[in-house]
Amino acid sequence: MNVDNLSINTIRLLSAEGVEKANSGHPGLPMGAAPMAYTLWAKIMKHNPKNPEWTDRDRFILSAGHGSMLLYSLLHLYGYGLTIEDLQNFRQWGSKTPGHPEYGHTKGVEVTTGPLGQGQANGVGMAIAESYLANKFNRPGFEVVNHFTYVISGDGDMMEGITSEGASLAGTLGLGKLIVLYDSNNISIEGSTTIAFREDVGARYKSYGWQVITVEDGNNVQDIYAAINQGKNELSKPTLVVIKTQIGYGSPKVGTAAAHGEPLGAENLKKTKEFLEWDYKEEFYVPKEVKENSNKVIESGANAENEWDLLLQNYKKKYPDLASEWDSWYKNELSVDLLKDEGFWKFTGKKATRVASFEVINRLANIVPNLIGGSADLSPSNKTYMNGKGDFSKEDRSGANLHFGVREHAMAAIANGVCVHGGLKIFVSTFFIFSDYMKPSIRLAALMNLPVVYVLTHDSIGVGEDGPTHEPIEQLAALRSIPNVEVFRPADSKETAAAWCSAINRKDGPTAIVLSRQNLPLYDESGADALKGAYIIRKSEKKVPDLILMATGSEVELTYEAAKVLKEKGIDASVVSMPSWEVFEKQDEDYKESVLPKKVTKRLAVEAGTSFGWHKYTGFEGDIVSIDHFGASAPAKILFEQFGFTVDNVVEKSLKVVNK
Repeated sequence: MNVDNLSINTIRLLSAEGVEKANSGHPGLPMGAAPMAYTLWAKIMKHNPKNPEWTDRDRFILSAGHGSMLLYSLLHLYGYGLTIEDLQNFRQWGSKTPGHPEYGHTKGVEVTTGPLGQGQANGVGMAIAESYLANKFNRPGFEVVNHFTYVISGDGDMMEGITSEGASLAGTLGLGKLIVLYDSNNISIEGSTTIAFREDVGARYKSYGWQVITVEDGNNVQDIYAAINQGKNELSKPTLVVIKTQIGYGSPKVGTAAAHGEPLGAENLKKTKEFLEWDYKEEFYVPKEVKENSNKVIESGANAENEWDLLLQNYKKKYPDLASEWDSWYKNELSVDLLKDEGFWKFTGKKATRVASFEVINRLANIVPNLIGGSADLSPSNKTYMNGKGDFSKEDRSGANLHFGVREHAMAAIANGVCVHGGLKIFVSTFFIFSDYMKPSIRLAALMNLPVVYVLTHDSIGVGEDGPTHEPIEQLAALRSIPNVEVFRPADSKETAAAWCSAINRKDGPTAIVLSRQNLPLYDESGADALKGAYIIRKSEKKVPDLILMATGSEVELTYEAAKVLKEKGIDASVVSMPSWEVFEKQDEDYKESVLPKKVTKRLAVEAGTSFGWHKYTGFEGDIVSIDHFGASAPAKILFEQFGFTVDNVVEKSLKVVNK
């Protein structure tokens, strides 16, 4: 048996044995896709296991993340630090080999995958980042950014809508450095894909503007190798390589749904080894010839990075200014302290926070040169366009403004890909109501600790005439419920600046900035204190106030004005603006007590969204002015009046709370 086949069978059996030992997992994909994965990793992909963070490495994404044992077997064979013991601990507590690949948990895993379609859309983001950075930094003879993004996707990925969204945009943008290997085995959990999926995927991708190549025999290394290289040679469009495989190849369960998501079983595993002519009795065994072949790949990768390092050194000598920018972009550090930048915090007059955000974005565009971002076909409404920064397109890679089209889910996943690639700071935007379409990708950004920024405008029933379909009610609660997402709903322009300041400096997770359509006042008392998540925007004259009024966003105005009326009625209230619950909860106990003293149990919260979550702050003696039902179609002023978001109603509710 030649070393190629021996290596492929090693990958198959390490994967099958890992699933068998765990008594849980998906052996079918690794066994069918092993030849394409081996061909890519051993013969084509530019990577250095000795430095998994090499800037110019090729990226590999297993979009069909349920086949994670395939990736773990590759990471073991090619020296990324996974041991045989790690493979044996697949899906176990504390292991480096969790059920689906996790970014930041296992070396060599480029992005967290498993929810189908996410990985391929992430790949679009990585390809955008590579193209943008190459345009910025490359010079003749010095291609310091020159790598491909490879994705293995399965039938399930191809069924997901997010994959179609991302593929359509990739074709439009002509992302030639993106190559997707489609493991086409015609089997899903419920059986043959013919029960729900009969389309010609290749024809669909051709219509998107992709090059499509078909490999009829998924075990033919030579054909797979030739197809991938054909893809590499076509730089004007992305490439889909349709590779016909058999799920669970080599096992008695080959070609059946039973091979997809359950262990083969001891007897079937034995028969598999017989079919593959595997003469080794030891489990989790890697033959000497395979190790030697893998070591050659490892050394080749190290040599490739050494050559690149020399290229980069010479580049820095010839282009010192660009080299300085390179270092700055990849360090992910701001060159200025925004807290000390007076111009960053300067605003005048009443304005919608989406308009204030537009001003901030354009200030940041001149401070943060590697800022890139855009909207889902809504930038005139979201106010997210960076003036003078150009538009990223197939014809012009220099533009920092991205146009995602009406593709919110793919947009959020693409942002994750741009972010994990490195070198760029990314924001994306849509109407707040459509954050529902983005939620799976936002959740993964939070899981991966990615500092993606979401600009979400038209934040409440203030949308008005568009009606309940476009009026966010439960979305604040939904985003606040995701661990590691920081949600800001600013009350004025300076709080908007604070939200952006927090977001652009954050390194350990995403930030959602939720902005108003309608104009809001500018408060003398607002500003950098919003960086603490909550603060007293109107102080009580008493050491212990009679009442605490709490609000976010546009409703801060109601509580601020209500406090004036209550003062005339003999009730002294402090007004707390709470733009970010999550940030407030990170403050020390003394600060939290200073803002919300425990002895003040009379509290009223006001927010034009569901009441869900506010009880944590209002307690048993407090109350909430909220909207626990859908909105309606009418001018915003009418809706706020009809649904109780008025100064009079806040005063009335306050009096009831105080007199309980």
